[in-house]
Amino acid sequence: MDSPLATQLFRQLFSHRASQCLARRARPAIATPHGRIHRRGMADRPVALDRKRESRWHPREHSFPHERAEEFDQYAIVTAEMLKNRRERPRRVKMLLRDFIDDSLYNPNYGYFAKQVVIFTPGEPFNFNNLTSEHEFFQQLRHRYTNFEDALDDQQPNDLRQLWHTPTELFSPYYGEAIARYLVQDYKYNFYPYQDLNIYEMGAGNGTMMLNVLDYIRDMHPEVYERTKYRIIEISSALATLQQQGLGLSAYARGHSDKVEIINQSIFEWTQYVSSPCYFLALEVFDNFAHDALKYDLSTAEPYQSHVVIDNRGEMFEYYSRNLDPLARQFLERRYATCEDYAHPLQGSKMIHHLRSLIPFQGTLSKPEYIPTRLMQFFYILYQKFPFHKLITSDFHKLDHTIEGINAPVVQTRYKREMIPVSTPLVHQGYFDILFPTDFEVMQPMYTAITGRFARTYSHEDFMGSRADLLETQTKNGENPLLSWYKNASVMITL
Repeated sequence: MDSPLATQLFRQLFSHRASQCLARRARPAIATPHGRIHRRGMADRPVALDRKRESRWHPREHSFPHERAEEFDQYAIVTAEMLKNRRERPRRVKMLLRDFIDDSLYNPNYGYFAKQVVIFTPGEPFNFNNLTSEHEFFQQLRHRYTNFEDALDDQQPNDLRQLWHTPTELFSPYYGEAIARYLVQDYKYNFYPYQDLNIYEMGAGNGTMMLNVLDYIRDMHPEVYERTKYRIIEISSALATLQQQGLGLSAYARGHSDKVEIINQSIFEWTQYVSSPCYFLALEVFDNFAHDALKYDLSTAEPYQSHVVIDNRGEMFEYYSRNLDPLARQFLERRYATCEDYAHPLQGSKMIHHLRSLIPFQGTLSKPEYIPTRLMQFFYILYQKFPFHKLITSDFHKLDHTIEGINAPVVQTRYKREMIPVSTPLVHQGYFDILFPTDFEVMQPMYTAITGRFARTYSHEDFMGSRADLLETQTKNGENPLLSWYKNASVMITL
């Protein structure tokens, strides 16, 4: 059951018109620290459950009202692409779940990343050598987090501010320098001096990675810096503006201006063919790629695909159809041909699944499986438009507090500085983060099959342990937060 605090949030969201809710947002800022595990934001205090309020709270129902099927048949079928120019959240429509998620996160007018996200920046880099322990680092981080949001509230209070963070910000400049070391080492071994160092970064937040990478290359490898070009592909107009502003914050940063190009568009709209060798950074972006949901008939194993209906009041309902769209079918075919083993709702005895389908009120379909169809599309874009790329990606292979299902997402929002997880992805568009774990054991071979390029996956600790300046991120008692945080993250690189 969702928390009672979620009820208060929903009441506030739906007691205002969307435009009024949007008007109360603070200006976009900079990205937030994934806590020790995956949290995109830090709560100032634990959520205290009010049992009296909880007893009066009932979860929102999403069961499909079959008596309205004839009405729903009249609704138009839409896609996220068709909705991207809408200023109001759609009603009286049907769409695939992946389009609903894509619209919720990326719609330019009301999407989560377009309008809600504020990215935390800690200010001056942490002096880890002067900290007694990892615990002191966490305490300082909480203090800076509170000060950062207090300053935003002084300008414009906002109970719905979506404040989150990235390892790039927490461990700046050391995290970015570790990536830069890998880039320079691989570039010098494979391409220098015959090719330029071309770097593409997708979803660059406030541009800290870009600045850290370029600072390191300029200071440590000036001969490579002369051959370097850095391009950011950013879907959010607000973040693209922030990245451009970051280049002018100081004379030192302004020196990179002729090296940087910021391209404000979605990678899924990319049309240019890049014939030169290049490095493609995709750091913590796979988790927000839209997924489809499938359920399987417990007796026949036939897959059914999730669709979302939004009625004339904005209420959302989910139903499953046996008619798979081409992208979902392509994913299943590609996975079957490529992977020998993967998690699946029908794993186990067929007899048990059949008997389960006979239990009254249990239904004949399995629990849902969420498949990364958008990630597969991204691999095809790399293959078709960046044929000589080398991918460097980092993301979460495991998440806590996920909703029900295989490879299921965390669906959460922030309200009054508290993180609130909910139990369904059918949520008010633009106010909830929907993030998925990445199964690298499946996606690595699929990447190779699609692009023809081999890759290797490391734990976050192993990758940073061999490339970061660990002396700079070590506390007095020998602990190293750069290594001990993000235990649930992996790094995949093209060989």
